[in-house]
Amino acid sequence: MPLISVIIPVYNGEKTIGETMASVLQQTFADFELIVINDGSIDRTLEIISSLKDPRIKVFSYPNAGLAASRNRGISVAVGEYISFIDADDLWTPDKLEAQLKALQENPLAALAYSWTDLIDELSQFIRIGGHVTVNGDAYANLLLVNFLENGSNPLIRRQALIEVGNFDESLKSAEDWDMWLRLAARYPFVAVPVPQILYRVNSNSMSTNVFRQEVETVKVIEKAFLPAPKSLQYLKKYSLANVYKYLTYKALEGSPKRDRGLVAARFMMQAIRCDRTLFRKRVIWKVWLKILMVIILPRRLAEPLLAKMNQLFNLHALLVHIQVKLPTEKLS
Repeated sequence: MPLISVIIPVYNGEKTIGETMASVLQQTFADFELIVINDGSIDRTLEIISSLKDPRIKVFSYPNAGLAASRNRGISVAVGEYISFIDADDLWTPDKLEAQLKALQENPLAALAYSWTDLIDELSQFIRIGGHVTVNGDAYANLLLVNFLENGSNPLIRRQALIEVGNFDESLKSAEDWDMWLRLAARYPFVAVPVPQILYRVNSNSMSTNVFRQEVETVKVIEKAFLPAPKSLQYLKKYSLANVYKYLTYKALEGSPKRDRGLVAARFMMQAIRCDRTLFRKRVIWKVWLKILMVIILPRRLAEPLLAKMNQLFNLHALLVHIQVKLPTEKLS
């Protein structure tokens, strides 16, 4: 019986599923099963999966039901003592499973091991580093503040812990991974592997069409998470919301400058400031406002070269650096 079950949910993933599966099959730790949940794909996904010959691969096909349902279906057929998930367009470094398993074995009270994330583009080329946040032990308060695991392709989790906290919430269409990590953190310690081992793929050429859905679903997760949170942690809610809106501002401004993106970014930035008034004192926020105004006011042909020059002096990624990760020192009134 394999020690680890790796679950890949995939829907129409013909462009990346082969590379993703290869990054799993090339792990230095080999005692795992690779469960592929085909979520009603209608492209060449199944053909590509079938071309990979490895006895550890198990494929299950279902009608389309979404990411959370696919992960739950994978859990239901998994036999490993530990479970990890990877989305069909992300990659792992070869030592990911080995390092995370070692971390959990050395920390028997921890239920989840996670690594740092870096970002790659459509061609699997490095874009930038992720948050690289290290939290060991009780991670609940920090995780209420921000999803420092960053994505659903990250952790290795004890299967028994997943059973105890219940399935992924299938009513959520985004941020369902953060909801799961929060439920685990409320009960168990976490352990960090402070090395970038998750390569998260992003589309760098266009604003995500899902930023509005991300807003709605992520706010749902925050509201849900703070309902059972102790009174002593309720003050973190406004900072958590501010972090979400800063991230959405960043996502809205990705890619080529377009007025509609600038307007969306302006709305998100205003929401962030409403949640956290201390942002007025952050110099980086005023630089972000300058970028937003340039995108809104200037024609694209003028905005692009000016923004390019500005990016040489100031990277919009600095906005993410100022996402609140450490717990604020604010006292409860």
